[in-house]
Amino acid sequence: MVEPIDRLESNARNYARQFPTVFKSALGSRMTDEEGREYIDFFSGAGSVNYGHNYPQVNQALVSYIQSNGIQSSLDMTTSAKIEFLKKFEQTILSPRNLDYRVQFTGPTGSNAVEAAIKLARKQTGRSHIAAFTGACHGHSLGSLALTSNQSYHSEFYGSHNNVTHLPYEGYWGDRDTSELLEKMLDDNGSGLPKPAAVILETIQAAGGVNVASTKWLRRVAEACQKRDIRLIVDEAQVGCGRSGQFFSFEQAGIKPDIVCLSKSIGGGLPMSLNLIRRELDTWKPGEHGGTFRGNNLAFVAGSAVLDHWINPSFELEILQRGTRVKAALDEIAHEHPDFASTVRGRGLIWALDVHNNLVAKEIIDLAFQRGLLISAVGSRQEVLRCMPALNIPSELLQQGLEILKHCVSDVFEFRRCASRSEIGPSLPASNVCPTRANSVANPATPMTSPLSNDTSNSASPLASTY
Repeated sequence: MVEPIDRLESNARNYARQFPTVFKSALGSRMTDEEGREYIDFFSGAGSVNYGHNYPQVNQALVSYIQSNGIQSSLDMTTSAKIEFLKKFEQTILSPRNLDYRVQFTGPTGSNAVEAAIKLARKQTGRSHIAAFTGACHGHSLGSLALTSNQSYHSEFYGSHNNVTHLPYEGYWGDRDTSELLEKMLDDNGSGLPKPAAVILETIQAAGGVNVASTKWLRRVAEACQKRDIRLIVDEAQVGCGRSGQFFSFEQAGIKPDIVCLSKSIGGGLPMSLNLIRRELDTWKPGEHGGTFRGNNLAFVAGSAVLDHWINPSFELEILQRGTRVKAALDEIAHEHPDFASTVRGRGLIWALDVHNNLVAKEIIDLAFQRGLLISAVGSRQEVLRCMPALNIPSELLQQGLEILKHCVSDVFEFRRCASRSEIGPSLPASNVCPTRANSVANPATPMTSPLSNDTSNSASPLASTY
């Protein structure tokens, strides 16, 4: 890495290692590093820049607000920026969907929103237990970490599994309907599951492997909670704000959660989180839940600007059309390489290709980075490639990114096949191809050229030279 990163920044950094360059600027769905090299962004800040980087209307609104000396830090005081955001959010999002929620601004992260949600559920019900699901990712502060299932994030010293039970998410036991198990355990005094204050879930487990819950399953879980006076919390941090094809990912199921956690793109690319609370359940006392940055005025301004997308009735259709193209590309890859990638899943504009091996996934991500594409891996073992381009990515750029991904996957898979046949050594060769494919790859009938600046002369991986 570079100074002062290695010398000063904590070892906790992650994506700086995954994408080892120094980024300098970004616009729309392109990011540019200090060397002038461009990257197509299929990562979208893990869902925090759903509308692309430096969306022009956001920049204009922020510059105007700052130049007018608009309030920046105000805790939860009333500001003109907050009033404008709340009005627009109600008119654009809540009212058209017949949703009657109060809005609580929490700290700026999704984890802050989750912490507030479970705290409120416990306060209302007088019960301390929370039911979560396998594959869940709800944050990394201790309360939300207790709800996160991946053991990679846990340590016995955190003491973070207290008062939480993880139940099987849909699909965890194959075709068995796990919502039936939830109901049975809730009604069985011998199940060992205390009656919980809340059940918390993601309708699409973005970090857990892009596991998508069905409408039937979600409705059964919601009904089970309603019948038993258990709060249903839906964590929309990554898949809300349009990522599923609709503003809320639970809309398709026709359910109305008791509490909805929103984060990431709700602030238009700036830090902001909030909870939507059913009006009759907003039992907080003044000051009972605080935080210095509960209400980021710059994020109010940016968040108001991106809500204009949802005034356009065709925006949802455009998201779904882009998602259809991503799914088709991944389906094609899975069809061509069934020995490596057999599963494609997703909804809206979040799609995943399960390659069943975290080392293979890493090779593909590294190669894609060298060729100018940013993607990430998710799942319990980081074995699932996840595509999350901006909701408004231009059609041509989307296609270019999919072409890069397709060729990276094919090259890695072909290298793996050759290695298994002992046609090449155990490490990546300079030519990066089987002897039988060297000529066809080095001199393809229709040469593929990158749409970006892809000088790979200093690349760490020899795979980069094949595209």
